[in-house]
Amino acid sequence: MNYSKVSFSNRDGDKLSGHLELPLNQEPHTFVLFAHCFTCNKNFFAVRNIAQALSASGFGVLRFDFTGLGESEGDFADTNFSGNVEDLIAAAQFLEKEHKAPALLIGHSLGGAAVIFAAGQLPSVKAIATIGAPSTTSHVTHILKSEISEIKEKGFATVNVGGRDFTIKEQFLNDLQNKDLKQLVQEVKKALLILHSPQDAVVEINNAEELYVAARHPKSFVSLDGADHLLTNIEDSTYAGKVIAAWASKFLEIPVREDLDTEHQVVGNLGEIGFTTQLRAGRHYFVSDEPESVGGNNFGPTPYDFLSAALAACTSMTIQMYVRRKKWPLKNVETHVTHSKTHAEDCEKCERNTSKIDTFEREIILDGNLDDQQQQKVLEIADKCPVHRTLHNKIEIHTRLTKT
Repeated sequence: MNYSKVSFSNRDGDKLSGHLELPLNQEPHTFVLFAHCFTCNKNFFAVRNIAQALSASGFGVLRFDFTGLGESEGDFADTNFSGNVEDLIAAAQFLEKEHKAPALLIGHSLGGAAVIFAAGQLPSVKAIATIGAPSTTSHVTHILKSEISEIKEKGFATVNVGGRDFTIKEQFLNDLQNKDLKQLVQEVKKALLILHSPQDAVVEINNAEELYVAARHPKSFVSLDGADHLLTNIEDSTYAGKVIAAWASKFLEIPVREDLDTEHQVVGNLGEIGFTTQLRAGRHYFVSDEPESVGGNNFGPTPYDFLSAALAACTSMTIQMYVRRKKWPLKNVETHVTHSKTHAEDCEKCERNTSKIDTFEREIILDGNLDDQQQQKVLEIADKCPVHRTLHNKIEIHTRLTKT
């Protein structure tokens, strides 16, 4: 994880707090502005997971707290929907001044409505993605329905949302009633991606249908089947982030990645939290992690999984190179590798009988009409795979420390 805390001022001079998440070992090719859900904040786990998935694909993501929420200044009771849109404009101006204007807006729930309104005022924006967004801004009154009468009678009421108390004033409701989201989505000339769960019990799936019908092309819909409104399952929020990253690449100007400007072939970068490690090999980016059972997030293969994968890939490549040269009828070769540590039965200088050695179990599945002699030759060739030979050779690892 590579992020920094940032702050900027909104129109009223309140200081808003945000996190800028950046990809590792490269400059962001595109900046993204994220609007969280109603009464949520920038540190909400779904927001973090989506931002991480985007940064792993080369995006820089700014997630921030709206006025009066999280670590941002101001009184939430004095805010309204229009104020949220103005906060988004201020965040976009901050990005443009300090880095680069955002080309992609993402909004969760009511934040989805906010990014649609903000997009029309931001020429740099090329694409919009909404997650569980309502088709009308007044839909938020559904959440507050038990307190609506008190708000109208007293002008305000204390409501509990997500286990926390918030003061909602009548001006907030009045502002929502005056916003025509379906009309605006017709007029916004930006690519639109709508992500929504059919099981969303807070903002029903028909909202996604109404937004999709109202919007102009290019528009897309992706079902988050099985997810709840807040994407509390880590797989759902991570999936949403990956889908948005892949979809947006169609509409954004993303340059071809250059090779590593370093003497090293592979770079691994891990921040202060967790074990999720961003890896880069040449122009390719991927993630390594550890299982949840040992404190990881299981976002990617473990280091030993990558080591096993290297042996499996090299084995299949080596066999096919040999077979193709011989013009033997082999349609496919599939190599399975399992790594474990087993007790050493015959180990020189073993200090105790509990010593273990690394063991790779390799199974090769051949799809083709090879006779017994050819199959035996393939088995011999597998042992000549370069990665296999490297693992068998004496290996030296030279390490040095370099300060940043």
